[in-house]
Amino acid sequence: EPFLTKDGRFLLFNNRNDPPENTNLYYAERVDDLHFDYKGEIKGVNTPALEGVPSMDKEGNLYFVSTRDYEHSLSTLYRGHFGNGSVSEVEIVPGVSRRQMGIVNFDAEISGDGNTLFLVDGDFSSDPKPKTASIVMALRHGSVFRRDPQSDILLKNVNASGLVYAPATSTDGLELFFTRVAKITATAQPAIYRAGRPRISEPFGVPERVTGAAGFVEGPTLSNDGRRLYYHKKEKGHFCIYVVTRKTK
Repeated sequence: EPFLTKDGRFLLFNNRNDPPENTNLYYAERVDDLHFDYKGEIKGVNTPALEGVPSMDKEGNLYFVSTRDYEHSLSTLYRGHFGNGSVSEVEIVPGVSRRQMGIVNFDAEISGDGNTLFLVDGDFSSDPKPKTASIVMALRHGSVFRRDPQSDILLKNVNASGLVYAPATSTDGLELFFTRVAKITATAQPAIYRAGRPRISEPFGVPERVTGAAGFVEGPTLSNDGRRLYYHKKEKGHFCIYVVTRKTK
């Protein structure tokens, strides 16, 4: 799952999250739109548990998923401050977990201003793969996040069908890219969709598939100017990072 920082300087990502891999967070520094200089693991954040799905606001606050203490805390979303390839002051993001065994926040993205957290509720109560998955919005109140009471209305069209996860937002908050598995079957392939809205206060519209990203594709992340969409694609058993560029009018 790749994430391009808002200043475009770093590409954050995790390695494969299938057992027996030790899934950790890594980063690379931008050379140009298609080339990044690999720097290695992000220090101060990785454990023997799963760490993945990084995102970061403009102030350098890194948000990520970790299963390190789920059995005790029933929480999987963490945050810390990123600087020079290292993260400090790592803590659970308070106020977002449903605190129900089997319900896991396995995906999330923080908005650029740090005020809105788009997270995913997944039901893993009966299977290693999610039975349901939907995106939820949470708003920051000081150091705590609270689920937006309007979230169901704002995301009604986005969560209308299938498994919905891997949210990625535009800088102005008017576009939401995400991954959807339309039918929950053994052979179903994920696809990337886009939903837009005219104003922050209004619901996202009916999503449309991003046709430029074809095949087994997941985990979109949008450049700050909204022109480039990075994502990962499964090819011959491996996951590679791709980018598509938006057509200009």
